[in-house]
Amino acid sequence: MLNRRHIRVKVMQSIYAMHQSGSDNLEKQEKFLLYSIDNILDLYLLMLSSLIEIAKKESHFLDKSSQKHLATAEEKNANKKFVNNAIFRMLSENQSLLKAIEDRKITNWTLNDDYILLLLADIKKSDLYANYMKNRVNTFEEDQEFAVSLFMEVIAANEKLYDYLEDYKLTWVDDIPVVNTQIIKQLRALKPNAIDSFSVPKIYKDSEDAQFAIDLFRKTILNETELAKEYINKTPNWDTERIAEIDTIILKMAICEFLKFPSIPAKVTINEYLEIAKEYSTPKSSIFINGILDNLVKEFQSTNRLTKTGRGLM
Repeated sequence: MLNRRHIRVKVMQSIYAMHQSGSDNLEKQEKFLLYSIDNILDLYLLMLSSLIEIAKKESHFLDKSSQKHLATAEEKNANKKFVNNAIFRMLSENQSLLKAIEDRKITNWTLNDDYILLLLADIKKSDLYANYMKNRVNTFEEDQEFAVSLFMEVIAANEKLYDYLEDYKLTWVDDIPVVNTQIIKQLRALKPNAIDSFSVPKIYKDSEDAQFAIDLFRKTILNETELAKEYINKTPNWDTERIAEIDTIILKMAICEFLKFPSIPAKVTINEYLEIAKEYSTPKSSIFINGILDNLVKEFQSTNRLTKTGRGLM
């Protein structure tokens, strides 16, 4: 589920949090880093299960309405296309997903069904829903297109839901786009009559990525003083003490990758941290960081300190 850039972001945030707290407890902060990464899976399950719970809530409402003493003809013969949506059914019957929800104790919607009701109300007010419900016929293609659009346009875009997620777990704020992208990708990949083709993804692509998170955090923290020396006297147009703290962390992490991660191309490192700087630091940070890193790469190459091994490395 996670790509290397997001791993770098989580490491950067953990180093920043460690600086802000004034703590030097490496083990404690490392545990928090791994905990915050692991919790991305809870966010994924929470967001995906909202589709199941919304359909379940609507099904219960329709059944209850049809059984009223003075139920109208429309209530007795309601259009059940929404609750019969093939994608919702596949998710609600998928054992991999249901087991993960149970194992991780994802009970938020049971305890806070007002958010499910809020989402359901927004869905019913949408043109997307109105157009979908114009007939009573379910086809897999239409059900899938509707489910994907529903998740993108109504659920993922809901500001009250976003506020709830932020309040519930602050570390989720930067994880939401990653999780939503993963869910949309999986919804689009579902095939008819292939319920077992869906599986809950792993947090890391492989064991190397899991180790990368730990190594990048440890090697940056344990070598901060030495890493800082690499750029301190190379900022002629910048007052070192006024460099944004996020920028100093980004520089240290990038230099750490240059010198201590031989399998990562220098170009990849520079591009990754420039993108992170654009998103998390000041408007001019990426220009400043690019200049420093570019000069350091040339210096490290000329002094044979940039030792890279593998395919396509510089």
